[in-house]
Amino acid sequence: MGSFLLETLRTEEPERLAALAEFYRDKRVMITGGMGFIGSNLAIVLVGLGARVLIVDSMIPEYGGNTFNIEPVRDRVQVNISDVRDRTSMNYLVQDQDLLFNLAGTLSHVDSMRDPFTDLEINCVSQLSILESCRLFNPRIKVVFAGTRGQYGRTSGKPVTEDTPMRPVDVNGINNIAGEAYHLLYNDVYGIRACSLRMTNTFGPRHQMRHHRQGVLNWFLRQLIDGEKIRLYGTGTQVRDINYVSDVVEALLIAMADERTNGEAFNLGGEPLSLKEFVELAIEVNGSGEYELIPFPPEAKVIEPGDYIADYSKFQKLTGWRPRVSVREGIRRTLEYYRSYKDWYWGEHPAGVPPCPPDRIPWGA
Repeated sequence: MGSFLLETLRTEEPERLAALAEFYRDKRVMITGGMGFIGSNLAIVLVGLGARVLIVDSMIPEYGGNTFNIEPVRDRVQVNISDVRDRTSMNYLVQDQDLLFNLAGTLSHVDSMRDPFTDLEINCVSQLSILESCRLFNPRIKVVFAGTRGQYGRTSGKPVTEDTPMRPVDVNGINNIAGEAYHLLYNDVYGIRACSLRMTNTFGPRHQMRHHRQGVLNWFLRQLIDGEKIRLYGTGTQVRDINYVSDVVEALLIAMADERTNGEAFNLGGEPLSLKEFVELAIEVNGSGEYELIPFPPEAKVIEPGDYIADYSKFQKLTGWRPRVSVREGIRRTLEYYRSYKDWYWGEHPAGVPPCPPDRIPWGA
């Protein structure tokens, strides 16, 4: 079964591919948030590795779940529409699972300030609830938690190690610190193997494209596709450390398969670029486009973290993981995907349009 990541590994690191295939073959793997951006790309690769995949997603419209995201493997995965806030469902769903990629969560920094209690429920309380389900009904499971660069807050543009003090600028960052801490606590106290990957700005196919609150990089690419002028806040010189989605999926797979990651938190990182540099590169790859600088909206300015550059050497030294896809190549692949499948991501999908045959859909990560 084809996949961009699997084909890359087959060419560049066949030994790693063989090890991953051996580890995941016939494993029962649950992915919370599995209809979303990273979760769906992960699910496609796991199917290609021979895993038995259970996708759990609430399908709340603004959070990014999209049934089309799993179209290439829709007949080879199980899907359960459940909210991680439903403890009864989680108690049942974790049973008999070997592995849990815990990717469910709200991502919007601005929304977390407007509605802090929903962010608390999903990114903090529900994480504790999921771990309790594991403790009570499946303590042998291993869990990989999706942390975030937002846990650090403002870092003065210095490379950020896992030991950098955390002082988030928004509620979302605080709740993710707590969610991560619960996972590491349950590893240490109850022996439920768990680790955390602190993800940075990730872009690529299968990201929701209805609004910019869950990631501006893909939103910039939507504006290019639509022929709109891209609007950059402030000077545009704020730096983000950027990963293409297949690199993040590979990191998740490696972290889960390596017992040395248990009880640890790791930074992910890739190519640091200013938002202005990203936009200019995207315009170059696209062959057209323009942008303008505009003042920060007050609600965005107060929680702007400034420059972020990740030091991911801890994870790299332990596992050998490294980013493989340049931002340029990632932009090219992402533009190609959304031009082909725009109707499935720009607003509601038109009624009566049949699913695309899987052999016409890029396999993703």
